[in-house]
Amino acid sequence: MSRLRDIPLSVLDLAPVTTATDARTALADTRELAQHVERLGYRRFWLAEHHNMPGIASSSPAILIGHVAAATTTLRVGSGGVMLPNHPPLVVAEQFGTLTALHPDRIDLGIGRAPGTDQRTARALRRTEGPLSVDDFPQQLSELMGYFDGTEPLAAVPAQGNKPPVWLLGSSGYSAQVAGLLGLPFAFAHHFSAENTIPALRLYRERFQPSAVLTEPYAMVCASAIVADTDEHARWIAAPQALAFLKLRQNRPGPLATPQEADEYPYTEFDRLIIRERLASQVVGSPDTARDQLEQLLADTLADELMVTTMVADQADRLHSYALLAQLADLSHSSERVKTEVEV
Repeated sequence: MSRLRDIPLSVLDLAPVTTATDARTALADTRELAQHVERLGYRRFWLAEHHNMPGIASSSPAILIGHVAAATTTLRVGSGGVMLPNHPPLVVAEQFGTLTALHPDRIDLGIGRAPGTDQRTARALRRTEGPLSVDDFPQQLSELMGYFDGTEPLAAVPAQGNKPPVWLLGSSGYSAQVAGLLGLPFAFAHHFSAENTIPALRLYRERFQPSAVLTEPYAMVCASAIVADTDEHARWIAAPQALAFLKLRQNRPGPLATPQEADEYPYTEFDRLIIRERLASQVVGSPDTARDQLEQLLADTLADELMVTTMVADQADRLHSYALLAQLADLSHSSERVKTEVEV
């Protein structure tokens, strides 16, 4: 039995900026990708919040969500996610209430508790020199929900009456437990925290309490997947993503390299070890290879939905990868299976 053909398939995009492009091109490519995956039958299209990273143009998810939603008609468009400690909950409520009013039943609000950037940039975002902490996340989340539900003393117009489905995002067990206790859908960042995937999902399901949103747990796993016609070409176009991860670990992020630039990079033996470990949790290969890897991931996680992020330098390769994945998942015949009893 194929779980890949039985669950919804979605996209996480970071609007990658490459050494051969610029931010304007990256944002145009994101719009084109959203229209492409909508035609293919993907369920949702989320934008990630990152700051001070030259290779990522999705620093303003709310603005980009509005742009993508206006250019599509059926995709659910959302944040993957908004890093709540960076923003006043009132502002997030106003932004996503506005988006939901403009695009009813199509907006998702994915919330994370990490800064999504370095500490210096986080201080610039928050306008404080005090110590940075995510310990007040539950209070911030409660305040955000209150603006949508009308229980806060301030009126967040037009949030009240225009509440999008709220997801909690995580890369460890903390948000998994909070999502479970609140009865919210949970999305796990397997693409950069693979070692924590199974423990976090176990915690989510163990701590889950039925709510007005969900009667049972709903977990989505986000995986990095690069699919090409051959294993060799998939490895070739995947090399820039691995190099980007290496540079990020070395605290020198930059635009996404081309495959040729990645091939010519002067790796040390330690660099190659880091990259091998990184690629071990990624899906990279031909359709047959990718199918086997994804089926194994879904069998291990029992995910209710799969989200895929594909960081490659060439837009044509990116579009082709999502098309091949759609064929594997048989999305052309999946219009009914993605309908659930709640708006997740």
